[in-house]
Amino acid sequence: MELSVEFFPPKTPEGESKLHLVRERLSESLKPAFYSVTFGAGGSTQSGTLKVVSDIHATGAAVAPHLSCVGSSRESVREMLKQYQALGVKRIVALRGDLPSGMGQYGEFHHANELVEFIRTETGDWFHIDVAAYPETHPQARSPATDIDFFVQKMKAGANSAVTQYFYNSDAYFRFVDEAYELGVTQPVIAGIMPINNSTQLLRFSDACGAEIPRWIRLRLQSYGDDVASIRAFGEEVVTDLCDQLLTAGAPGLHFYSLNQADAVLAIADNLSLDRLPRQIRQ
Repeated sequence: MELSVEFFPPKTPEGESKLHLVRERLSESLKPAFYSVTFGAGGSTQSGTLKVVSDIHATGAAVAPHLSCVGSSRESVREMLKQYQALGVKRIVALRGDLPSGMGQYGEFHHANELVEFIRTETGDWFHIDVAAYPETHPQARSPATDIDFFVQKMKAGANSAVTQYFYNSDAYFRFVDEAYELGVTQPVIAGIMPINNSTQLLRFSDACGAEIPRWIRLRLQSYGDDVASIRAFGEEVVTDLCDQLLTAGAPGLHFYSLNQADAVLAIADNLSLDRLPRQIRQ
């Protein structure tokens, strides 16, 4: 079972200090297989991503920077790959990315499979490449069938594994994985997990990215109003149960969208005794 955690680049010195402490806590308790670091819309956090990646890599932990098609030329991606190779980074998350407001079109790469193919051509097997998966269908997909076809293309282009968008319905994950395997995918599909800390934030994120919040969860969260303690306790219970379902049924790993916070991830991991599980992907 592989456990990993996602961070985003902080925008302030205070945020950098907080992230350092969060990473130390997670590393000490869980020793994740790797940390991923997001890449802002249109490349807006490129320098911040590189700095966080460099800082994490310097500690000896495995780290995977995000690379996005949006606003990227072949030359700019080539230079980023060279920088990460020079650091000794061995893992990349290759994404299409979303167009930021005001940007009318993608750069030289239009789809993630093109980016994966380019990385393989430029660097061979240097990088372990992760791509995105959408168990509940990408919000911009023409249909579930076309969405899974695009996913299969990414995997066949040279991806080593995939990490899903977060979800709260395990059936959606297992149905997606089964369909992908029927279409020839053999690589692991790691389940993306979003802890619940703030109901307003979660509902906003979910509406934007197309992740479904089951009606019963949405109503319970709304019923708590501003009662933060009840929201977090309920969220911990729901997400722990989801993770337990996934692991019991054979999911090869969990990827936590931490939002640069440690408490919820550590609580869920403690409930599941994840600190005692091996850190290899189960094939």
